[in-house]
Parts: sequence; C-alpha cells; structure tokens
Amino acid sequence: MRNSKRYSELSSGLQKPDGETGRQSILEARATARRVHVPKKSCKDHFSLVEPQINADGVHVWPFDVSCPVDVLFLTEDGRHNVRMNRHGYFEVLYFCSGSADCHIQDRLLPVGEGDLAIIGSTIYHRVQCRSSSPFTIAALFFEPDLIRCDGGSDSAEYLTPFLLQDPEFPHVVPAETGIPNQVLELMLRIRSELPPRSPRGRLAIKTYLKMILILLVNRYASYAGTVETFQRQQRALDTLLPLFRYLSEQRGSVIQVREAARICGMSESHFMSFFKRVTGLSFIKYLNHYRIECSQALLANTDESMASISQEMGFCDQSYFGAVFHRLVGMTPAAYRRRFRNKDATDRRQMDHTPPITSRGLSLTGTSGRSTAEINRQLASGHAKSRIDQFGT
Repeated sequence: MRNSKRYSELSSGLQKPDGETGRQSILEARATARRVHVPKKSCKDHFSLVEPQINADGVHVWPFDVSCPVDVLFLTEDGRHNVRMNRHGYFEVLYFCSGSADCHIQDRLLPVGEGDLAIIGSTIYHRVQCRSSSPFTIAALFFEPDLIRCDGGSDSAEYLTPFLLQDPEFPHVVPAETGIPNQVLELMLRIRSELPPRSPRGRLAIKTYLKMILILLVNRYASYAGTVETFQRQQRALDTLLPLFRYLSEQRGSVIQVREAARICGMSESHFMSFFKRVTGLSFIKYLNHYRIECSQALLANTDESMASISQEMGFCDQSYFGAVFHRLVGMTPAAYRRRFRNKDATDRRQMDHTPPITSRGLSLTGTSGRSTAEINRQLASGHAKSRIDQFGT
C-alpha cells in the first residue's frame, strides 16, 4: 500500500499549487513543452533505425563513440509498424516533443503526451508505440552507465539509482507539469551540441550536463521505495534465458516448439511460458515471430535472395504464411518492403539537405545535415552513426 501511494504521487507529479495559480502553472508547463520545434529532416525513422539493431536476445545495440558513450537523437514514428519489444545495455531518457504514445514496459502500458519524460533502465523489455494514427516525435538520450560508474568518485553510482530501482510498479513517466522534463530537454540539447566531442573540454561538458540530468532524476525519485535487488533479480532472470537466446541466434531457421524452448531453459512448459512473458513482455511464439521477421527484413534490404528462400531460411513453413506474418508485423508485404527500402536508399543518397535549427525555449542548434535512414544504417554498421552539431546558442 505504501508503494502504491508513492507511485500515485510520483505519477501525478509533484505537489501542485491549489486554485487558479496551480491550474495556471500546469497550463504554462504544458504550453512551454510544446515550444519544441524539430524540423522533419532532423528526425530519424524510429522503426527503420532501431529495429535492425535488435538481436536474437531482444537487445538493441547502439554504436557509441567508445571515448564518450553518449548520444542524443530525434526519432519519429508514424504508427504503421512498431518496434518489437527490446532491452539494451545502455540507459535511456525519452522526451516527447509531439504526439501521444504508449510506453509498453514489460506487461504495462503507460500513456505519455507532449512534454512528458520517460526513463528506462537496462533490464526492462519495452517499446514505444503510437496510440492513434498521428505520429509522435521524441528526443532520445542514450548513455552507457559505466561513463558515470567509472568516474572515480565514491558516490558516482548514486547518480544511477533511478535506473536501478525499476520494479514492476516503477513510475517511468515524469509528467510535463512537474517542470522536470523541460529542464532535462535543455540539457539534452546542450549535450547534442557537443557531439561528437572534439576535445577534453567537450567530453567534460557532456559528462557535466549528463550529471545535471541525473541529479534532477535522483531528486525526483528520492522517495521511491525500490531497491537495487529489483535490478539484480531481473538480471538473473535474463541470464536464465541466455541459452535459449543463443540457440535462436545460431538456429534461427530451425523449427522450435515451446516444449523444446522450455527444455533448453530447464523448466516445465507452463512455468516457461509464464516466466518468458514476465521477463520479456511477450509470449514465446510472438517473440519468435518478431525476431524472425526482423532477420528477414535485413535479408530483403541487403540481399537479392528470393522470397521463398528467405521464408525457408527464417523457419516459416511456407512462403504464404511468411508473407502473412510479415504483413501483420511490418504493415506491408515483403516485396513492398524490399522496393520501398531500395527506392528510398537510392533517392536519399542523392540528397544532401541542410537542416534548419531545432529550438526549445530560445535554444537553437544549427548545422546538422539530413541523412537517410538507409545511410544511417550503413554508418551504424561501420560504427560512425554520429550527427554533427556545429553551433549552440542561447
């Protein structure tokens, strides 16, 4: 009951002033949150950028600059297809610039709107999906926790406590009216203006802005009653599934039934099904289909293999069933996906458009070049997925 009360308080924001003053402050916070203007060419397609980077474990791998593993990018989603449930080794902070969405975290759906903030740790399977046909745009901060843990100070790990206390009732969403999301966004834009860091001063600035974000979150969640044991328990659960994830990666075209998956994990079928759903947020069969379709997308985009060959390689019983599952999860046929990806790639390679400024409450960033999703995916593979920001002004 005590945890539920704290969750309610945190979810609804900090103590709000009474009467007209309170209503006015909430309206002002929401109005201020909407002042973010993100030019279309600064945004990357959420599905096309993230989905190809999710492996058999359902882990999204981001190619950080090893000298400074922090990144800030703008992502948009139009609701036509959703990124599958995934987790990642880095920590994530999402600011919702426009539109509305649901944060699907394990088996929970948390609604978010313009100006809200979501924070997500490294053991949580999650995804963000549109609530309607209207698109959403988010500013995403990714960072490796070791950047803070290895700082040398005895209290460095305490900056990360909000990401380690994420139990099944954790309030991942920080509402706009608290004022915290706008402060975080300003600091995210400052980090973005320093990327990629070209000097020790740049790296110091990035780490300083990141710590300023983290202390805002530490203060926000100071009263939450979670424990680090929650993080450790979830990590142990993921370790239990590692042999199965390894099998799926190595034998992705083989037929595997729930009975065999349960045997690999050393469980009964009934226990395995409930355990897998609790840990990943998806049933095993749904997870398996998502993984195989994601692998097929890479083959459609990057090879000339036939549809029949790809469907067989991915373990589908026949090409028509493969096409039906692909259409249900991706929103188009495999042939249409291949045409769209290659046509977009060919068109975007000819474009070198200059991106207009990104503004928020008087902040501006200029000098970013627009790049295609396909080009970014190629650069990700080469380890060079960094946007260049040349100027930051107030």
